[in-house]
Amino acid sequence: MAKRAGNFGRLDDAARAGWLYYVAGRTQDEIAAAMGISRQSAQRLVSLSVAEKLIKVRLDHPIAVCMELAEEVKKKYGLRQVEIVPTDHGSDAAPTGVAEAGAAELERWLKQPDPLIIAMGTGRTLRAAVDQLSPMECPQHRIVSLTGNISPDGSAAYYNVIFSMADAIKARHFPMPLPVLVSSRAERDLLHQQALVRPTIALGAKADVTFVGIGEIDPQAPLLLDGFLQPQEVESLMQAGATGEICGWTFDADGRLLDNPVNERVASIPLPSRDTSCVIGLARGRRKHAAIRAALRGSHINALITDEDAARFLLQS
Repeated sequence: MAKRAGNFGRLDDAARAGWLYYVAGRTQDEIAAAMGISRQSAQRLVSLSVAEKLIKVRLDHPIAVCMELAEEVKKKYGLRQVEIVPTDHGSDAAPTGVAEAGAAELERWLKQPDPLIIAMGTGRTLRAAVDQLSPMECPQHRIVSLTGNISPDGSAAYYNVIFSMADAIKARHFPMPLPVLVSSRAERDLLHQQALVRPTIALGAKADVTFVGIGEIDPQAPLLLDGFLQPQEVESLMQAGATGEICGWTFDADGRLLDNPVNERVASIPLPSRDTSCVIGLARGRRKHAAIRAALRGSHINALITDEDAARFLLQS
C-alpha cells in the first residue's frame, strides 16, 4: 500500500497511535509493532496526538475534598447540583477544569434519548467547554441561544457558543438573530416582536437545562473587553453596585437585577424559570468569586460548576 502523503496522513497515524495508547492501553512497543514503525516513531505520534488535541483527557475519579465542598455548597445555597474541580493556582484566568467538567455535564444531557430543549448562554468558560465536546448526533434535541449573536461592529459574537456547538452536535440549533445590546428598551421590545425572533424566545423559556457563564463587573469586565460596553458605562454600573452579569443582565452583590439603562438594552432572553429548568452556571477564578456568590444569592442559577477556591469563598461568605 502506498504511504499516505501530507499532514492528514500523519494526523491519521497520530490519532491511531493516541487511541491505542490512551484507550486500548497498549505500550509504545506494541503500538510500534501494530503500526509497523519504530518505537521512537510511535512515541512521537502519541505526543503529536496530544499536541494536536486529538486526545482529550478527563479525570473521572472524584477527589474526596472536592466532593465534600460540593455537598456543602449545594446545601448552603439550596442548589440542585454542584460540581467542584481542583484549583489550578498557576492559571487563575483560564477555565481549566471547569471547562472539562462542563463538557462532561453537557454531554450527559445530550446523551439522553428523550427530546430536550437545551439553552446556551455565552462566555469564555462556556466556549471552552463546548470546544471540548466530542462529535455527537442528537437529532432529538433542540439547542437555543439565550443571547444575541451580533457584536457592535456587526460581526458574529465570538463567545456566543451556538455556532461552534453546531459544528460538533448534530441537532436543530436556534440562534438569536439580534445584537447582544441594542440602542434602547423600545428597540429591544420591537425586535423581540419580529417573526424570526418570537419562536426563539418562546423556545428558550421552555428549556429543560440551561448552561451559562458568569461574568464579573469591574475594569476588566468581559462586556468591556469584548466591546459591548464603554469604560464610562462600566464605571457607572460599578457605582450603581453592579457585581456580576449573566447573558448581559447585570446584578448587584445580592443578586438583584439593576434598574439601569444597560439592562434596558439587553436583547437576551430572560433565564428560564429555575422551577422548571436546571440552570447551570460555569465560572472560576478569584475575580469572579463575588459575581458567583451574587448569582447564587439572586437565584439566577440553581446548579454550579466551579473550583475549590471559589467553593471555599462561597462557604466563608
